[in-house]
Amino acid sequence: MATTTAADPLRALETAIARDIHAGALPSGTWLKQIALQERYGRSRGDVRRALDRLVAQRLVVQIPNCGYRVHGLDAPRLDELREVRRILEGAAAELSIGRADAAALARLEALAGGFTEAVRGGSLLDQHEANQAFHAALLALCPNAELARAIREMRLRMPSAVVTQWPVPGWAEESALQHHAMVAALAAGDAAALRAVVCAHIRSPQPAAAATKRAPARKAPRASANAAAPRRRAAAAAAG
Repeated sequence: MATTTAADPLRALETAIARDIHAGALPSGTWLKQIALQERYGRSRGDVRRALDRLVAQRLVVQIPNCGYRVHGLDAPRLDELREVRRILEGAAAELSIGRADAAALARLEALAGGFTEAVRGGSLLDQHEANQAFHAALLALCPNAELARAIREMRLRMPSAVVTQWPVPGWAEESALQHHAMVAALAAGDAAALRAVVCAHIRSPQPAAAATKRAPARKAPRASANAAAPRRRAAAAAAG
């Protein structure tokens, strides 16, 4: 059973449910029975109902009249729109973060990036999810604009996490790990353009595994025709003579 404690207990409960949705513990289309959520999170029925209503307002959960609450299934066009908003917000936060990471912060980010790399190599999906969350939380903590950081955190809660949308595609988790290290390198170099570019590239739309692993057939070089080769043979003969 998971419990939530924070200055705003209702917000903590809302966040806990949203995180479980993103992590795949409550997949798209799942009916959210309030009594089951009470037991899962150790909260009252009233708190669960209010948290679900907040998630409805975020369009992460849908309320069906006379039936209850269900995890919203986001279609591809809307997910692409949300990713575009994330690129705008997180790209801006990245630029504002330049110059705000001292040696200790850079070392912590590099260690967190390494932790995600190790989780990709041998950890579970939950390990990967938690390591990824830890890295991005530390990166976002560098943003000096508190309202922008809050908007980014709320936007992320409205979308499924990479663990269920991107990492099942072969090679994508490994690419994400490399991008984490590239973000730290850009921060260390003070390169705002590079940091913004890698952050925006990190927020990408998943492709089907077949498309991601498909390789175009190698093209054979066209054979020269006899007529095309003739001038070269005559030139070589003339040079020899």
